[in-house]
Amino acid sequence: MGSSAAPAPWTPGELRVALEAAFPGAGAEAVVVRAPGRVNLIGEHTDYNEGFVLPVAIDREIRIAAARQDDRRVEVVFLTTGERGAFSLDDLGPARTGSIAYVAGVAWALQEAGATLAGLRAVVASNLPIGAGLSSSAALELAAAWALLGPAGPAALGLDPMGLARLCQRAENEFVGVRCGLMDQFAAALGDPQGALLLDCRSLAWRVVPLPLASHALVVCHTGSARRLDASAYNERRAACERAVAVLAAHDPAVRSLRDLGPDRLADLAPLLDPITLARVRHVVTENERVGATVRALEAGDLGAVGAAFAASHASLRDDYGVSSPELDAMVEIATSVEGVVGARMTGAGFGGCTVNLVRRDAVDRLRAAVEAEYPRRTGLTPAVYPVEPAAGAGIIAGDG
Repeated sequence: MGSSAAPAPWTPGELRVALEAAFPGAGAEAVVVRAPGRVNLIGEHTDYNEGFVLPVAIDREIRIAAARQDDRRVEVVFLTTGERGAFSLDDLGPARTGSIAYVAGVAWALQEAGATLAGLRAVVASNLPIGAGLSSSAALELAAAWALLGPAGPAALGLDPMGLARLCQRAENEFVGVRCGLMDQFAAALGDPQGALLLDCRSLAWRVVPLPLASHALVVCHTGSARRLDASAYNERRAACERAVAVLAAHDPAVRSLRDLGPDRLADLAPLLDPITLARVRHVVTENERVGATVRALEAGDLGAVGAAFAASHASLRDDYGVSSPELDAMVEIATSVEGVVGARMTGAGFGGCTVNLVRRDAVDRLRAAVEAEYPRRTGLTPAVYPVEPAAGAGIIAGDG
């Protein structure tokens, strides 16, 4: 069965050795940077609707060792997959495919923002599962930005972490072609070891929400089914929301995004929408309400209410937004049958990937045993169980840690 322990990230020393092997002469002067993945506690598909999200940066991450060069060429070796990619900073288009597209997109966005970049030779290592809904793409973007900017970091461009997150979002939206919201890049840039991050995706106001980490753990359960919500399906969900806003705004100009609807106002306007669009909108509106309810419950220590919000969120993603899967549903059902599991729900864009679970620490092994015994029988797939801890946001790794 899948291991619960993350394979150790490559140390900076190991990465420099790998860089030297891939690009002789480059390793000695390398800067090593990192960026975390994230798991979203609640607030799914709300970020691009200017709503609320509650992600946690996690201790699975991407690390890059990079050495600046006098030329204008960027060459990257992805150690985990063996993929290699390259591009010229003077010829970034047309858009590329594969992991190198995210690096090229960040280079494009940085240059659009006025950065003067040098060539780069880099190696990339990761202990983030790909396609699991833990935002490996945003982690790669943030790490690539730090690597491309070099020791001066984003401050050289006058960017704070939020500004860098927005720049990386632009790279994914306009260069890669996935119209994601800001949540993933925000979490990778501004992660906090103390807890979750409540973000208002309209105002960009945010704050840390402490989690009951002394008594409870976050556990990610990977379904063994790669996330299948590709760019076209993701963009279709977003387009449906935008069409709904256009229809509703014609009747009520105060509706600038789905953020502006509460359940009562949606009930008034519901006859204007076809049944499928109404279901999509209903998920976003009620999910925003659930984010607020979860934050209040966490701050009050009411974990029963947290579990209820998780359950309602998963049902809404399954039934109204249509982005769950039989594998995700089975994983949630198994987890919620385990004594000590506070709540379980799918996390990420959907159609495969992972669930997030808030679990009493003394029940983590019990959850793992239940998943490893029951899930393969129900699905024929091999799961993996990852206890995770909150982590700091992206930056340069000092020393050899």
